[in-house]
Amino acid sequence: MQSSFKPSRRALLGTLGVTAASAALPVSLFAQAEKSGPTTSTVADRDRRMKWWHEARFGMFVHFGLYSVLGRHEWAMEEEGIPVAEYQQLAKAFNPKPFAARAWAKLAKQAGMKYMVMTTKHHEGFCNFDTKLTNYCAPKQAAGRDLVREYYEAARSEGMHVGFYYSLMDWHHPDGARCATDEAARRRFVDYIHGQVRELCTNYGKLDILWYDVAWPLSAEQWESVKMNKMVRQLQPDILINNRAKIPEDFTTPEQHIQAFQEPWEACMTMNDSWGYQAADDDWKSPKTIVRNLVTCARGYGNYLLNIGPKGDGSIPDESTEILTNVGRWMDRHAPVIHEAELCKVRSSQLANFTRNGNKLYIHVHFWPGQTVSIGGLTNKVLSAKLYPDGKPVTFHQEEFRVQFMGLPAISPDPLVTVLEVECDGEPNQDMLNIRKNRKREGVGI
Repeated sequence: MQSSFKPSRRALLGTLGVTAASAALPVSLFAQAEKSGPTTSTVADRDRRMKWWHEARFGMFVHFGLYSVLGRHEWAMEEEGIPVAEYQQLAKAFNPKPFAARAWAKLAKQAGMKYMVMTTKHHEGFCNFDTKLTNYCAPKQAAGRDLVREYYEAARSEGMHVGFYYSLMDWHHPDGARCATDEAARRRFVDYIHGQVRELCTNYGKLDILWYDVAWPLSAEQWESVKMNKMVRQLQPDILINNRAKIPEDFTTPEQHIQAFQEPWEACMTMNDSWGYQAADDDWKSPKTIVRNLVTCARGYGNYLLNIGPKGDGSIPDESTEILTNVGRWMDRHAPVIHEAELCKVRSSQLANFTRNGNKLYIHVHFWPGQTVSIGGLTNKVLSAKLYPDGKPVTFHQEEFRVQFMGLPAISPDPLVTVLEVECDGEPNQDMLNIRKNRKREGVGI
């Protein structure tokens, strides 16, 4: 993944916009999609394969590799200009404790996540899986075992859907840069990459997601991305493929920001400012921020892929465990309003966010105002209101431009986000411009 202080990888790929979709900003709900459907399958088949993914909503990203030993971010090899001969010595020290992935999977389940995606090979070129194409891999170095298999089995044991991240860019392979100008090098490198993708899709059983990353320095045609993805789909007929091999496939991937697309989308984000373990990075998101981000994704009918960066021994940083444990407590009570959420047209509030299921509007109040919560611009008639999930009735008063929910506790019942369930007479909608244009105005000089 890309470090937060570098130019966005979206600029490298040239496929994604840059508009943040915050809960309060009146921006367009959808960005323009790349095209109407996937390159190597039909829209109908994509929709069939993605049913579980839309219901999942929440997943765990895991960045784990030689950089985890350094503890200075996954881009350290390039950012610090470390020579390959020096960097590859880390493979002799990278020996995580056996089955560390079991703790990752248990934490993911506890947090309310439904799927996981792990780095099988990051930009550094080191492979966490057993490959016949290089000895620069965990089974042939200090670890002496297939770390991807351990992850796969751990995720499955907790009922998780399983995804593999795979970086097309490679800083270690001798053809990883010269392939752009040397046809013989391109042929060798592309065959290497396709061969490893084949191994990943062949050696582990059913695979749910293939998550490509950075396609530098080749074009889609040079990567032979269509050929590669057709191979993947032949080997894994139910798999989901992202858009980072420079062709549209099953879902698009805004990074470090939330942006709704017309096509299926997944926002991938870090818990601090780093993807790989960064010992000095203390800029952690709060559990409340994580929940708000998750609600924003669910509101736009998208997914939230939230990263952990295990240490070199495979252990999870304490801060990640504490944050996700708190998020899990909230999800234990509120999971249906996330996993069953449909596209929600109500989105404007300075104190709340929204999800929807049918005619029910869920108001997620993250800045609790006290005994009255007011929402402007609802165009529907409110039929009932109650606290969720307790079901305690809430008194409400509806006027032309607002609905007030009254008699609430002075202090938020939930320390993260309190939810109101509001039944409307139709699909909930909101018209904020109506307030601006038509609310009665008074004269000057009052």
